[in-house]
Amino acid sequence: MALLENTILLGILASTIAGLFTGIGAIPIFFTRNISEKMLDTLLGFAAGVMLAATSFSLIVPSLEYSGNTVKGAFITAAGILIGAIFLDLTDKYSPHVHLLDKRSEGASTSLKKIWLFIIAITLHNFPEGLAVGVGFGDNNIKNGLSIALGIGLQNIPEGLAVALALVREKYDVKKAFLIALLTGLVEPIGGILGIGLVSIFKPVLPFILALAAGAMLFVISDEIIPETHNNGHEREATYGVIIGFIIMMILDVTLG
Repeated sequence: MALLENTILLGILASTIAGLFTGIGAIPIFFTRNISEKMLDTLLGFAAGVMLAATSFSLIVPSLEYSGNTVKGAFITAAGILIGAIFLDLTDKYSPHVHLLDKRSEGASTSLKKIWLFIIAITLHNFPEGLAVGVGFGDNNIKNGLSIALGIGLQNIPEGLAVALALVREKYDVKKAFLIALLTGLVEPIGGILGIGLVSIFKPVLPFILALAAGAMLFVISDEIIPETHNNGHEREATYGVIIGFIIMMILDVTLG
């Protein structure tokens, strides 16, 4: 019982720290606003690669293992991935949502309505990441949980920078832009608590829940992050960013194991 409580507390702490990494990413705006689009696209590509590796090795592979690596288990994992992606798709489609990074090229509106849409978009984007961290810890699997939290923390750094830059370029006070970027990551502990609760209550369907979180993560990677890195003519740099991010996270995953 004590081990379970410690794991739950560790999961909440890890998802909180991963969310705080958005604030770390926003720190450069205190020193410069002249961060090139090429650099930002490369960093975001790196973030996508890190997320992809964390999803693969810490959610999908464990889902298959908990299913006994059987054909039936593979179908359970496949169903979870598909349903997780569909859920994010419907959330994206029917919520007041604007793409997280579109404002880099379009210019953010200064109206209160647009700003709140912007914040809601970021919140929706970060929630499934916190959910994935919680699911990773939910079966007392500290290694998987830490791996996912580390991966999401790393990918939150360039996202926090992108958010803060978008606000500063629209004449927002630097401190206010930093705080908004920081706060957008703090939705992740909420997802983390939900993820831990899901696994704790519905442990018999753990493979499906792991796959559900993986599907949500894959949707975010493919629908949100990668397309945004290809909008400014830096596709090749962003692609190498994905590859390097994947490799680094793969090595970290093995090291943590």
